[in-house]
Amino acid sequence: MSDLDEVALQHWMQGAVPDCPVIAGVEKFPGGQSNPTYRIDADGCSYVLRRQPFGDLLPSAHAVDREYRLISALYPTGFPVPQPFALCEDRGVIGAMFYIMGMVDGRSFWNGALPDIAKADRRSYYDAMIDMLARLHMLDHEVLGLADFGRPGNYFQRQVARWTRQYRAAQTDEITEIERLIEWLPCSAPEQARTSIIHGDYRIDNLIFAHDRPEILAIIDWELATIGDPLADFTYLAMNWIMPADGRSWLGGLDLAEEGVMTLDQAVERYCLAVGRDRLPDLSWYFAYNLFRMVCILQGIRKRAADGNASSREADIMIAKIGPLAREAWNRACMAGAPN
Repeated sequence: MSDLDEVALQHWMQGAVPDCPVIAGVEKFPGGQSNPTYRIDADGCSYVLRRQPFGDLLPSAHAVDREYRLISALYPTGFPVPQPFALCEDRGVIGAMFYIMGMVDGRSFWNGALPDIAKADRRSYYDAMIDMLARLHMLDHEVLGLADFGRPGNYFQRQVARWTRQYRAAQTDEITEIERLIEWLPCSAPEQARTSIIHGDYRIDNLIFAHDRPEILAIIDWELATIGDPLADFTYLAMNWIMPADGRSWLGGLDLAEEGVMTLDQAVERYCLAVGRDRLPDLSWYFAYNLFRMVCILQGIRKRAADGNASSREADIMIAKIGPLAREAWNRACMAGAPN
């Protein structure tokens, strides 16, 4: 059983998805704290449905229509995203806006140490991950019809303002470090030197690799994508190296040479070479920003959990990270020059 009205979904898909067969089964994917995602099996074909949460939503959150627009622009170029089929903006069909895309047959990794991959091969998976992010950042978003996909002006100032609004809308208590960041981040935002498509949540578990080689077949979960400063994307990925290893994408504290995984310096060097940069600035401000944004996202999960509308049983685990992440965000801000 799923929480979708499969009869209504079948009726809609028959009118919206070309050659849509009869639905044989619907299964919700585990995990995921934002937009619930389902596998739909239908007479030998498999699709993926991604929907907004049911119930009241925070402003501008869970923008599955933006996800659909972006992958629809990227798919014809050969950039690795699932094939988009149809978007349903009528919440009357299943109770929330959703879209249908193709199911990509591949392999996903939840642990950034890649324990299931031979040590000698692990570096090549990270090479592919860095190279694909660089490829995304080198695409011409205007040529792809995405000139209006993000607002003009300094990306980080816009984003701090956006996430502050999201945080206030979901706020349940006062966190001293977050209040300090809300005051300090806007006035210290770095100048923006480049503009590109950015994914917004680029990490190893949002990549689908081929079963037998380090080839990326698809990048998924584009909910936070926009047009902005590509350093936001890279430094979000770079946080994996500074945050304590958690059995997921974070790697901090691991003996990377022993694990066969590239170091942060090696990741920076490879990215710079791929995008034509000589160097990157000090990353402390960017880490503070990305951790602040992460806390704002988790605060949204806390609010949805309080309202009985969290999308995963792991919500409590995620909520418990809010305090430690807020403290680390302020620590990185202090390293970037914030008054202690």
